[in-house]
Amino acid sequence: MSFLPALSSAKNIYKYQDKDGIWHFTDRAPEDETEFETVYMEREPEPRIRIRQEGTKESPVYLVFNDFWGPAEVELMLKDDINVISEPPLPARFVIPGQKEQVLVGLGPLNPRMGYQYRLGMSSVPGRPIPDPITDMVILPPIAADEAYPISQGFNGAKTHNSPDSEYAIDVAMPVGTAIHAVRSGVVMDVEEDFNKGGTDRKKFMDKANHVRIVHPDGTMALYAHLDLASVSVRPGARVRAGQKIARSGNTGFSSGPHLHFAIQQNIGMKLISLPFRLKTSQGDAIAPEELELIKGTAFNP
Repeated sequence: MSFLPALSSAKNIYKYQDKDGIWHFTDRAPEDETEFETVYMEREPEPRIRIRQEGTKESPVYLVFNDFWGPAEVELMLKDDINVISEPPLPARFVIPGQKEQVLVGLGPLNPRMGYQYRLGMSSVPGRPIPDPITDMVILPPIAADEAYPISQGFNGAKTHNSPDSEYAIDVAMPVGTAIHAVRSGVVMDVEEDFNKGGTDRKKFMDKANHVRIVHPDGTMALYAHLDLASVSVRPGARVRAGQKIARSGNTGFSSGPHLHFAIQQNIGMKLISLPFRLKTSQGDAIAPEELELIKGTAFNP
């Protein structure tokens, strides 16, 4: 049998003084403009999909909790199994709503008079499954209407945009602290803002980029990554409107310098696939983002 590792509970500690002079020490940064100090607590990213066992040794039942604030697809499979029967038969895929736990599978011996053994494998992908790529997507630029920044890496970028989840991503070079705005309306599905370091060591920093993931009504998801420490101004489960400020840019995770990594993704066949998109302009048309060209902010007109 296999189980996911226990969660790490370490979080950054934020120290600030309120208007009455009282000092606060908390794991949540103040949501207003109050100045604060941060004590960084080294930790590992927490898994959003978690599995646990109930039932008996002879008839175990497995439940999976989806800690995203939006749907996720989970696949369970048996490995190295001997004399095992499952209900439902495995492998099988399940869609679990956000912030929900579901009973997914029960196991037992095929022949009750014999022993049995197995390992239970699990994989997961955020987002509900969509069979075909959504095309002709036009979105707002992820920056303020009066700003412009260069695209340092575009679609099919040779440096890091060479996997299905980032093939159609863009990197926008900008100073740390630049306001990031939602490109479409949706629901905040996931937030990570507790990391404060970045670098080019892939093994050390690959999974430590602060980010916001927003799911849109059509099931696609926008990923805004490498955000600054404690800079996210929207919370998981909140509805956001197109053009709303959601965070500040940073230089966290696997990064060679301050920038925003942005992609539109969807779940196709248990894989995160990035989608090409065009950007709205202030003239009312739409253009494809090109590497080394400026991306210019556009006011949102509903």
